Amino acid sequence: MERRTFLKISGGAAGVMLVPVFGNAIAAEELMNPMAVAFKKSLADTALNAATKAGASYCDVRIGRYLNQFITTRDLNVENVVNTESAGVGVRVIAGGAYGFASTNDMSPDGVANAARQAVAIARANARLQGEPIRMAPVKGVGEVSWATPFKKDWRTVPIKDKAEMLIAANKAGLDAGASFMTSTLFQVNQQKYFASTDGSYIDQDVHRLWAPSTATAVDKATNKFRTRASLASPVGMGFEYFDANPADKVQAAGGVATLYTHSCDLVEDARAAGRQAREKLTAKSIEPGKYDLVLSPEHLFLTIHESVGHPTELDRVLGYEANYAGTSFATLDKWESKKFKFGSERVNFVADKTEPMSLGAVGYDDEGVKCKRWDLIKDGILVNYQATRDQAHIIGEKESHGCSYADSWSSVQFQRMPNVSLAAGKERLTPDEMIKDVKKGIYILGRGSYSIDQQRYNFQFGGQMYFEIKDGKITGPVEDVAYVSNTQDFWNACSAICDQRDWRMGGSFFDGKGQPSQVSAVSHGSSTTRFNGINVINTARKIG
Repeated sequence: MERRTFLKISGGAAGVMLVPVFGNAIAAEELMNPMAVAFKKSLADTALNAATKAGASYCDVRIGRYLNQFITTRDLNVENVVNTESAGVGVRVIAGGAYGFASTNDMSPDGVANAARQAVAIARANARLQGEPIRMAPVKGVGEVSWATPFKKDWRTVPIKDKAEMLIAANKAGLDAGASFMTSTLFQVNQQKYFASTDGSYIDQDVHRLWAPSTATAVDKATNKFRTRASLASPVGMGFEYFDANPADKVQAAGGVATLYTHSCDLVEDARAAGRQAREKLTAKSIEPGKYDLVLSPEHLFLTIHESVGHPTELDRVLGYEANYAGTSFATLDKWESKKFKFGSERVNFVADKTEPMSLGAVGYDDEGVKCKRWDLIKDGILVNYQATRDQAHIIGEKESHGCSYADSWSSVQFQRMPNVSLAAGKERLTPDEMIKDVKKGIYILGRGSYSIDQQRYNFQFGGQMYFEIKDGKITGPVEDVAYVSNTQDFWNACSAICDQRDWRMGGSFFDGKGQPSQVSAVSHGSSTTRFNGINVINTARKIG
């Protein structure tokens, strides 16, 4: 059995996180040792043959090698460097109309064949309890194909010393700018995934992801009051060139309150701003509760999209098959069937997309061997579709899967997971500064903060990293203790303006949890700066009674 450990990591947008690390610790140089494609195909054929001989009507095999490197720093010190590897085979079958799944890290022909036969035995046992047989949407086999995350610089070839120095330089910039403490972490992921099925597909994929969250903490020693400002940089699906900041990628936040980036990241510049702004938050005035027009940056809005649009359009939640971590969904089938459920205003258009370049969810094929694509979820404010896998497609009259099946490990069974879900940019030319000009009483919010949402993904509360009061079309200064409260339908129907494509960029999460036993997936959400009129804002510091 493989070791399952946990790294307790300070920093990141969510403060202190418990991050699951699956696999065995290895030396850094072992990250570059690939598994031969011919070997993977041989193992896959062994599993497919064993499953079909045992009576499976369908079989798919996932051979995975999952590599991670984590570097954590605090102030001017490196706290930890960890390299992990996890490798093995997962076999899913249909026998007697039911699923069976088994996995093994014994990557010998006998080990893989035994896992395939065990999966068939489990399927037969499940079939005795299952009412209706599984209906799988057809998939045409693609033969032997490959897909890889496009990148210019492989993170595995960059010396750890250089990465640590980059994080320390960011921490120093934050400390020099006013932070009392700085933490920075570098997450680096490489998933080498091989999929084969009795449909005739042999798909080899090489997936790379990066994230470098940091947090500045400023302390007022006289009062012991403290404030934090987390990084605004997003996790991405690309190579280490992400950290070679490109001036062409710079996007200026409204009012010049922050410098943002679309397709690259300047850790030092962001950390310097974080240190300064954490210090400024100590003296920012507390917000007066009431109704405000909200101007929300993409670095903030991605989480609201994730919770209020991404999760409730997962078909397994809609059907009540899944409720773990994020509940079920208010967006029930009757609302979709009516073809007139007003999810948001007419300018609100959401797409699901697993092909968006540099996104966390971008792959060529999902974990059922389905070629990934883009499709509409919300069109002109109306709920038009969900997220469905091969065994769900027939429920909503689809002839094929949407290609959004995923497993976080070779040892986990694949199931429906959220693709990138993004808000389309506005059609008319509009910048954030222009958007603010006709706001009489508003708040401009940047960055991910705390959140709470009910089990139907309907009533919610969201905070952020930085808040700026807007009066008569101008940003007047920072405020604190802000959270907005609404429900999903009222909120998206209050959407009154969306900036154009020039302002569109992605935020995202490495650790979207779902299922039981739980799995995590990585997903991005794009948008432009967006305005919502008349949203209720509360003061999170004000005592009641």
